[in-house]
Amino acid sequence: MNTFRNFIDGDFVDGSGEAFEDRFPTTGEVIAKVGHAGQDDVDRAVTAAKRALNGPWGKLSLAERIGLLRKLADGINARFDEFLAAEIKDTGKPTGIASHIDIPRGAANFNVFADQIATIPTETFEMATPDGAGALNYALRMPRGVIGVVCPWNLPLLLMTWKVAPALACGNTVVVKPSEETPATATLLGEVMNAVGIPKGVYNVVHGFGGGDTGEFLTGHPDIDAVTFTGETATGEAIMAAASKGVRPVSLELGGKNPGIVFDDADMAATLEGLGRACFANTGQVCLGTERVYVQRGIFDELAAKLAEKARAYRFGDPFDKATTMGPLISAEHRRKVLSYYDKAREGGAEILAGGGVPDVDGYPGGYWVQPTVWTGLAQDHPVVTDEIFGPCTHLTPFDDEEEAIALANASPYGLAATIWTTNLGRAHRVAAKVDAGITWVNCWFLRDLRTPFGGSKRSGIGREGGVHSLEFYTELRNVCIKL
Repeated sequence: MNTFRNFIDGDFVDGSGEAFEDRFPTTGEVIAKVGHAGQDDVDRAVTAAKRALNGPWGKLSLAERIGLLRKLADGINARFDEFLAAEIKDTGKPTGIASHIDIPRGAANFNVFADQIATIPTETFEMATPDGAGALNYALRMPRGVIGVVCPWNLPLLLMTWKVAPALACGNTVVVKPSEETPATATLLGEVMNAVGIPKGVYNVVHGFGGGDTGEFLTGHPDIDAVTFTGETATGEAIMAAASKGVRPVSLELGGKNPGIVFDDADMAATLEGLGRACFANTGQVCLGTERVYVQRGIFDELAAKLAEKARAYRFGDPFDKATTMGPLISAEHRRKVLSYYDKAREGGAEILAGGGVPDVDGYPGGYWVQPTVWTGLAQDHPVVTDEIFGPCTHLTPFDDEEEAIALANASPYGLAATIWTTNLGRAHRVAAKVDAGITWVNCWFLRDLRTPFGGSKRSGIGREGGVHSLEFYTELRNVCIKL
């Protein structure tokens, strides 16, 4: 059995709290013990990170930092199989997903932000002065300091390095609190940090839980200079409240109840391929997933039947088998939540077009399985249509015209992502501009250019990350005025 320890000041150390269990979602079996960081451990991690800012890390040139970021990307790729196995054991996701998305993107983030920090400009302004000599104003981009990084369990390595890479690129140091469900890859990255020569204290990992525990100790710590978080909205609200003491900036990528809009001129085959991924990929555990689909009435029956057929075609089983296309949910607790919505749909009179229950997975009776599910027939104020479920499920609703589709899509407190399916170019531009979402895909889903702004509106979050937008969060601009 593995033991995942905290990584503080370049060393792996036990936590002062009682160790907790890490389970393999495919079987429900305990596969590791995790060192539980208490308040003293968090203090030591933050102190180490603060010390590193003024130590060797703070003295590196930009070119030297960029070189280390590229070594980190190479270091992850050199141990690709180890990272892949660790991610699969923690999440249960099929190797076909993890090997093509989680690990490659997790490594690529370091190269992407090395490129960004190498080329980002700052401002320079010449100004007149009363004596005619003039003055020159220019901006310096300075690191914010110690960044608290709180990560989710659905894409553990990818979303962690999405924050750590730009933070380090900008010269900050970090204390990472991975989800208690997925401690493995954040811990393994500590080994790579040491191997490539990242100075001690630059990258720290503390394991534990959220409210009243490790996560709260971290986000409320007075020496944390900024907090970045991806996860559910209620937790984001708590982090925002904690960060308000000391007036520390936050970047929050929170929940979503993302709409898909399918017009009757859409390419049916392409739409089904894209919607199938948007609704069911990663067992629906994607913040950008599509849990409500609005379909123009003339093609509603055809699309509903074909999407249900797609939902029934997934194959469950060993995540290391390339033939497996659907993994379990992350935990028994999360499965109880998802199945409670399956029950609510049934009790509310939904028409179940596919799924709606628990599959019988031969050889894996203890896994946290649920069936990919397609419903129709529920009112727009039903919890299945309004609440983020975070499972492999979606509800279909017919609409008649463009105006109605936009109104239905926007009738939500969330505004993270949307998809639009149409071959009418004018309609695509019109509707994309009117949908309340931080990112809207037209005739595709999860097609990500990492230079573009990423984040949500309304209850889906605050701030934008990606490209220069990440660097704006992880740095502070200082103006220097020189009298000539």
